[in-house]
Amino acid sequence: MTWNYTELRSATAPDGSAPINTVQREAVQALGRPWTRMAPTIDVITNTFADKTLDSRYDGTFTTVYRGNWTKNAANSGTPTVYNANLLPVTVGQPILTFLNEDPAIPVIYPNNGGRSNIGAGEMPGRSDYVVAPSGINRKVYPGLWKLGPYRTDNGTGFGNPNAGSTRPFYIAKFSELYFIAAEAAVKGAVAQAGLGARELINVIRARAGKWRWSNSENIAKVVDNSAAMVAATPATIDINYILQERSREYYGEGYRWFDLVRTQKWNEFATTYRIGGVNPQDHTPQTVTRTITPQHYLRPIPQGQLDAMEGTAEEKAAYQNPGY
Repeated sequence: MTWNYTELRSATAPDGSAPINTVQREAVQALGRPWTRMAPTIDVITNTFADKTLDSRYDGTFTTVYRGNWTKNAANSGTPTVYNANLLPVTVGQPILTFLNEDPAIPVIYPNNGGRSNIGAGEMPGRSDYVVAPSGINRKVYPGLWKLGPYRTDNGTGFGNPNAGSTRPFYIAKFSELYFIAAEAAVKGAVAQAGLGARELINVIRARAGKWRWSNSENIAKVVDNSAAMVAATPATIDINYILQERSREYYGEGYRWFDLVRTQKWNEFATTYRIGGVNPQDHTPQTVTRTITPQHYLRPIPQGQLDAMEGTAEEKAAYQNPGY
């Protein structure tokens, strides 16, 4: 879930001419190698991660601010200042592009093509960074997945090796999931110990999510404890839908979601439609995509190669295949 942020451009002259690519590929967690395979939907940003103030998980999941690093390229080492949105000056380390937390009261003005940013980003009065509102996210430009970005400490003063294999570990078991499993069991009728019902268990996770140590978007230390407010905002009654929402906030992008929705038989209910912009940089009008999810999709097909390797008649093999395939 890493779009091609290297297409971002800023001018090297005050009149907006002589553009250069100001955010270049680097082996840091906020950037990394642009795979451009997947994108978050608009509703992930607006609904799943609706609380971006108390809950630290949105900031800890996505790269929403792309900062300039152009001078690490030797060809640009003599260019300390570039001219960005509204042709305002920007120096290295300052934001080139920001994905806004919410749609502003005054709509973002987007160009009819790639615009000065080259990626169709908008401008707002007085801001030197280009901006994209949640409703303006499309299949071309979207917040990157910071939480699974590369983790390297050997870059020195350069870009490092952003195309190399990441040394960052991928966790296959998390302590937090024990709480989610227990909460789901309680919702489904398991007898919980006193003080360990679904709400209390979920609040262990939410209390932790309310503690900030760093702000990725602001690139500064942010020591804030919103645990009490997060716990207070938890519904009095927890149902399976709320657990699925919390699991999405906790494990977004980690490969849990399809299994969660299939296990709970909620895939059709939650995923029949989604919203996102089009495939071009200037496509900032949300499109609603509708897809048909039928009972057969809750089971995946048995690969033909496995069926061919089995002993038995063609009729027996056909009967062994999952329904609908």
